[in-house]
Amino acid sequence: MTLVTRFAPSPTGPLHLGHAFSALTAHDLARDAGGTFLLRIEDIDRARSKPEWETAIHEDLRWLGLRWPEPVKRQSDRLDLYRQTLDQMWQKGLLFACSCTRRDIREALSAPQESAMGPDGLIYPGTCRAETVHRHPVPPEGTALRLDMGRAWDRLGTDTLTYDETGPERRGRHTISRDAAVMGIGDPVLARKDIGTSYHLSVVLDDAAQGITEVVRGLDLFDATGLHVILQALLDLPRPRYHHHRLIRDDAGKRLAKRDDARAIAAYRHDGLNPDDLRRLVGLPAR
Repeated sequence: MTLVTRFAPSPTGPLHLGHAFSALTAHDLARDAGGTFLLRIEDIDRARSKPEWETAIHEDLRWLGLRWPEPVKRQSDRLDLYRQTLDQMWQKGLLFACSCTRRDIREALSAPQESAMGPDGLIYPGTCRAETVHRHPVPPEGTALRLDMGRAWDRLGTDTLTYDETGPERRGRHTISRDAAVMGIGDPVLARKDIGTSYHLSVVLDDAAQGITEVVRGLDLFDATGLHVILQALLDLPRPRYHHHRLIRDDAGKRLAKRDDARAIAAYRHDGLNPDDLRRLVGLPAR
């Protein structure tokens, strides 16, 4: 099997050292295996995505020495597919509409500070689940759409799913159980009311469409993998391997964010560093 990896940034700000490490890791894994490295632009958040940031992504990655097949896929070109998938899941009774705000969720939990956290924050208490499921022939407008985790597992007809992790810190075969998913993930949002889809749904569909065989990303997304594997099973999609790498942090140990302009790839480039210098900064060998 040919190895296919990808780097999938959002054009909402400058790429920083953490992005460089992730892109280089994905690129090097594919190149060393004689495989293919892809670039994908995750721009479903149209309010925050800007053309100038997309241009900067291409410039930064090319300066690092990375190359990829053209044309580059954008999530904004695939909104109809996401909607079709949501409609199909709705017809199967797997989704329900939810109008709860984050404040509503906090107030519905007796002790939010002690409640479990899932891939999207506090585990949803199920407020809207019984009220909306099966009451509309099509998903209603102006609400979020959540996956009914219990119904999802009923449809899967199994109590466990597995996936393979190749990252150095979590290497091995991992098992997702029904009970752990219901309690630890809850009913996640698959379509935000403001953008009509979600990261979780879009990334699963896009990885399948591009034939990604190994998903390379940071350890901050490790807890989302269980949800992604569940969606792959529900949608009859291939299951890639996962490679979660360490995070690049600042001097205080805090994970880098796009607001950390001082750590932006462009800033190092303008200061006269070369790509091998940047590789050494993130602990990768020069090429």
